[in-house]
Amino acid sequence: MHFSFQLRKQSGKAQTVGAGAALLCALFSVLQAFGQSGQAANEGAAPGLDRILLVLPFDNRSGQPNLEWIREAAPDILDSRFASAGFAPMSRPDRLYALDHLGLPQQFQPSRASSLKLAQTLDADSIVVGSYVADGPNIVAEGRVVDVPHLRMSETVTARGDIHDLIAVFDSLAWKLTRTMDPKFNVAQETFVAAGAGLRLDAFEQYIRGISEPDQQERLRHLRQSVVLSPNFGPAWMALGREDFNSQQYEQAAESFAKVSQNDPDALEAGFYRGLSLLFSGDYPKAEAAFNGVARILPLAEVLNNEAVSVSRQGHDGTGLFVQAAAADPNAADYHFNLAVNLKRHGTNAAALNELTQCLKLRPNDTEAQELMTAWKAPATAGTEEKAEPLERIVRTFDAVAFRQAALMMEQMEASRLAALTAHERSVKVAGQAKEYLNRGLLLEAERLYQSAVADDSTVAEAHAGLAEVRERTGDAAAARKEANAAVELSPSVDAYLVLGRLDLAANQVDDATKETREALKLDPKSQAAQELGRQIEQKTGRTQ
Repeated sequence: MHFSFQLRKQSGKAQTVGAGAALLCALFSVLQAFGQSGQAANEGAAPGLDRILLVLPFDNRSGQPNLEWIREAAPDILDSRFASAGFAPMSRPDRLYALDHLGLPQQFQPSRASSLKLAQTLDADSIVVGSYVADGPNIVAEGRVVDVPHLRMSETVTARGDIHDLIAVFDSLAWKLTRTMDPKFNVAQETFVAAGAGLRLDAFEQYIRGISEPDQQERLRHLRQSVVLSPNFGPAWMALGREDFNSQQYEQAAESFAKVSQNDPDALEAGFYRGLSLLFSGDYPKAEAAFNGVARILPLAEVLNNEAVSVSRQGHDGTGLFVQAAAADPNAADYHFNLAVNLKRHGTNAAALNELTQCLKLRPNDTEAQELMTAWKAPATAGTEEKAEPLERIVRTFDAVAFRQAALMMEQMEASRLAALTAHERSVKVAGQAKEYLNRGLLLEAERLYQSAVADDSTVAEAHAGLAEVRERTGDAAAARKEANAAVELSPSVDAYLVLGRLDLAANQVDDATKETREALKLDPKSQAAQELGRQIEQKTGRTQ
């Protein structure tokens, strides 16, 4: 599940420094390997996708042990917002893997001076360091950005608020840090805050405690409490599913992974491990459906292989999927082994031998494959009972790197296609993509694309209508009205009229709301949203539209 880190030897000066500094230098090397491999993968990506950054746990300067959990909460919130803003933040599992590989504690945290040293050796774009302190009922969070290419640290940015609004405080800090890293970034601060508005703080605290506790029973207790408090909180369900899966509680794991929304960044990984959980539970039809759902988006070898195994365990022919898996990763011996077994089962003996030969070329010491080759080549003897054929092999691990790289390649291809369009065509296309995000409730991602569409061509009405709805949802009525009016002037649309209608109804301007609803229904008499707005107006006025 982690990046493949490679430790590289430091220069001779490492021999002259103390043990702690030497370990820090080693960490620099590990993180540098991460940065270089990530940048290589991102070569030629769409703007923003190659901006790799590392967010370190924040310093707890409150003096209150009960607020220690915020150390890990800070990078969790910032990583989520940075990813939505188009950066490539290093994940917590990757950071922990690096520390564990070097024998360093999870709580290891370089000082700010050390972070500057890290900036000199880490081939990433930015490193974020910060701290927080309790100020009466408020929390004050501050952060700084190490600009790696220019080897300098930014001025401190600060966000404060009631401690009960902790998530909003760090959302605001994320916005300020994003503007520090990219001064041209034009998504509104309110959109960042809205991205975390639906999450209960107590559920989030239980989740953070659940992923950071060293004791498994304590992790389970916190995670279960988190999903009780917030039943739609995908990251907690994902973490709970991992715990159950690692404990071989596969039925419970499948249920947890199923609760991860398709809009969640972990949706593909959840689908893969749900498929595995169902496969190990013997529910092969549901396992097949789970793997197929992932394969429709990213048809990687491990997904196709496990889908094929699910098909085969039902007594059906999975040859086509096994062929696709072997073609997708021809250097993986297990895929050739599985294809060989499947071909033999269906009577294609010569092709089966060829695939088994290829398996042994890739893995000469595979004893099961060796025994199978001997058995297949032995002449049939009358009265000798044939040995049962082995089962196809299941890929039990999720290669997150492969999924990220595949997703990145898809985005690179899309970026290349967009670059070939005219500015107007690109604006229309990007506005359509933003609408998909908006429909899924991903406001930050939607606004980022709508802003890009407007920058390409400010005359595309759909982009202004979309921005109007984003502004409406984040509570900026004035900006929403401005964008909706701009959209109507360019090209009247149902979406723009509905934004204006809802705003006017909320402002008790019923006549204007009625007019705008009627205009929307003229454009689309079947619009359910327009009909619903009309019913709301009728309930408020007692008049039939």
